Amino acid sequence: MASGGASDTAGLHREARRTALILAAAQAVVGASAPITISMGGLAGFYLLGADKSLATAPVTGFNIGVALGALPAAVLMRHVGRRHGFVAGTGVMALGGLIAALALFQMGFWLFAVGALLIGCGHAFTQQYRFAAVDNAPASFKPRAISWVLGGGVFAAIIGPQTVIYTRELFAPVMFAGSFAAIIGLSAIGALILSFLRLPQDAPSAVLDDDAPARPMREILLQPRFLVALFCGVGAFALMSFVMTGAPLAMVGCGFTPDEATLGISWHVMAMYAPSFVTGSLIARFGKERIVAFGLALLIGCALVALSGVALWQFWLALILLGVGWNFGFIGATAMVAECYRASEKNKVQGVHDLILFSTVAFASLMSGQVYNAFGWEMLNWIALPVAALCLAALGALALRRRLRG
Repeated sequence: MASGGASDTAGLHREARRTALILAAAQAVVGASAPITISMGGLAGFYLLGADKSLATAPVTGFNIGVALGALPAAVLMRHVGRRHGFVAGTGVMALGGLIAALALFQMGFWLFAVGALLIGCGHAFTQQYRFAAVDNAPASFKPRAISWVLGGGVFAAIIGPQTVIYTRELFAPVMFAGSFAAIIGLSAIGALILSFLRLPQDAPSAVLDDDAPARPMREILLQPRFLVALFCGVGAFALMSFVMTGAPLAMVGCGFTPDEATLGISWHVMAMYAPSFVTGSLIARFGKERIVAFGLALLIGCALVALSGVALWQFWLALILLGVGWNFGFIGATAMVAECYRASEKNKVQGVHDLILFSTVAFASLMSGQVYNAFGWEMLNWIALPVAALCLAALGALALRRRLRG
């Protein structure tokens, strides 16, 4: 019996690793649409607008709104048809968004372009569920590593996305940027092929589930102190990352650097977002989730301080690297905390609501990035980041104090 149990456990670990690797590969390819849209969305918006450039980042906001709007429908769809079919459907939505965005650039239609970016975001909402699919199909000991492996695929997305931009931005010259958004169609098709190899007929094998207790009311789940702090820190880290990152390409070009230099800065940033993922799970296992989240928030403060120190190219790039690593530790740690707060029977609704709150805030942050940059400049973006990160750290400290007082 013991031998059979060990064999079952080994089989679960093998299947969990296979699932995480497939989702990491899909993250690398499908996830490349995010750096394409984020790095080019603001510049393309700037290109399409007239004299008033204050709405230049609206397409990036559209992308983030799309992720927020797509969160609950993605969760509902996957609950009914399974994650594999749902993920493949998400690549189709993303491809449609890339097509519309490319056509809008040919027609010089700013708002149609924003609609295309929104649809790319809706497709990306499915991509955001990859991490949950990996963790829900993993034994408890492998859960932090499963999240890290999937997000580690973003390292390759950080290379594929910006390199796609560099080689396709002028593909349809004189219509700038259209080739980059047309390329999203091809990336989506490759991603659909990769995702077709998933084996998730029941989403989570029964042997992996922590329990089969009935689902609690959403209010009860959301009001757990640990869930609230994890959500606050995850939202804070992601929103700050979006707020600063969205304005960075505009600030770099505004300081006289080329679009290619701005794109490479985003490439370094996205790589920094995902490269630590290969060790973040191990660090969480060694130091604990809360300490890793706190370290990530401290790095976000460091990003703001570097950005405030000057506007040389190295300062932009270093700030973006710190921003990426800080996001990685803060977001992965917070996601792992959230995963402890719901039962197997609650996962779909909790994950959908979590991502709705998360990406609604991120969308607002990206919109305000353009407004704040246009009105007050690059420095103000970074001054705002400091108190937000400090509040998240204070929430973590309050949670630790509460746990200590309760023994």
